[in-house]
Amino acid sequence: MSPILFELLLRSIWETVLMTAASGLISLVFGLPLGLALIATAYRLLSEDLPFPGWYALLPVAGTVLVLLSGGCGEQTNGRTDRHVLGPATALSLPPLQWIGTLSYSLYLWHWPVIVYAGMLTPDLTVPQRLGCGVLALALSVLTYHLIENPARRGAWLTVGARALAPALALTGAGVAVAYANAHLATRNIGPEQRGIEQAAERPSIARAVDKNCLADFQTVTPKPCTFGPADATRTIVLFGDSHADHWSTPLIEAARRNDTKVVTYLKSSCRASRLSTFNTVLKRDYTECDAWREQAISEIIRRKPRLVVISEFSIGNLTRDLPAAERTAEVARWQAGLRSTLQAFSRAGVETAVIRDTPINASFAGSCVARTLWWREAPSPHCDTPRAEAANDSTAATERAVVTSVPDTRYIDLTNQFCGPTSCHVVISGKLAFRDRHHLATGFAETLAGPLERALF
Repeated sequence: MSPILFELLLRSIWETVLMTAASGLISLVFGLPLGLALIATAYRLLSEDLPFPGWYALLPVAGTVLVLLSGGCGEQTNGRTDRHVLGPATALSLPPLQWIGTLSYSLYLWHWPVIVYAGMLTPDLTVPQRLGCGVLALALSVLTYHLIENPARRGAWLTVGARALAPALALTGAGVAVAYANAHLATRNIGPEQRGIEQAAERPSIARAVDKNCLADFQTVTPKPCTFGPADATRTIVLFGDSHADHWSTPLIEAARRNDTKVVTYLKSSCRASRLSTFNTVLKRDYTECDAWREQAISEIIRRKPRLVVISEFSIGNLTRDLPAAERTAEVARWQAGLRSTLQAFSRAGVETAVIRDTPINASFAGSCVARTLWWREAPSPHCDTPRAEAANDSTAATERAVVTSVPDTRYIDLTNQFCGPTSCHVVISGKLAFRDRHHLATGFAETLAGPLERALF
């Protein structure tokens, strides 16, 4: 062996020894607290509002890996780990936890269907009922571990050659067949009231019903204006904003028709009228298409010289509700500046603007929540309505109103009392589903708002 190769080999061995020792020490000293901190952070921060999986998945995964690594750093003494060394091994070696660990795969498979079906069968599970679900999942796990999992893993016949392929294919096919049959039967057994809720939630706005491209997708940069009403109308109103402007197209087009006015829409998904750059969670990057589309739309609208521009958007209060106070304050300030900039652009051009206050955001998806309560044969309101203090964002509306009223030729339209009473915001109003999800108006209910909107605008 040449001296150079020998030197490289010694250096490689020495670096491996140092890295192994260092990694062991780091995982021992820092792994456990850091791992537990990451798991706790994931528990506190992850919610249904975040895109998952994504980089957020690194929090619980990295935390778990660090905890496991820290548990493997004990010194070996007579073939066994010295349990006094710092790490989770001391706790995890206790017989009850070892038993749970043995059943972990079966428990992983059983816990979710037990929770889902229990939630469907019983509204608002109590603490004893939730504990009962845990006991049931554990009992089912014990049965399947001994009757299915162990025989499948240790059975001599199944572990030889290709013999395991046939039962694996059979079990997979049976699972697919059961899932398909369950979905098919569930669809066929929907009652008339639930079918009505489903249809109400799926019905598109007037603008999207005419042409789905009237609400531009994420990649579109060039505005596509859509026109509704008499072509020879003496007055024109422009509807400008994101999907929260789109759901107002239904009552606005009807209100304009009654007043010999045509409506031209400039709408783009997840793209607010306020000059505010945002991060798109679907594209997983800065939403540059929105910024480019918005500037083109503002220029086109000004060239049209409409009688009025109507703006509505997914408000900053809904987007910052889970942010820490300091970040929320900074984001609200950015939004105020962006909204003021858009309104001033129209004001300087001599174009009047009306801003419609954003709709409430509900705690649950209205359609599925109402359908579930109907299946329970109970009234939707106690289970699906959201306290006004949580849903309506009254403080954000006050901030928005202050910006709007500070710009000349701009007015604020607040129709929140059409959805909310003094204490609650409702998902069913006058027998109609009010929202198709958590915050978009259902089209059938939006039609009933033509009168209030007409009085506010005309």
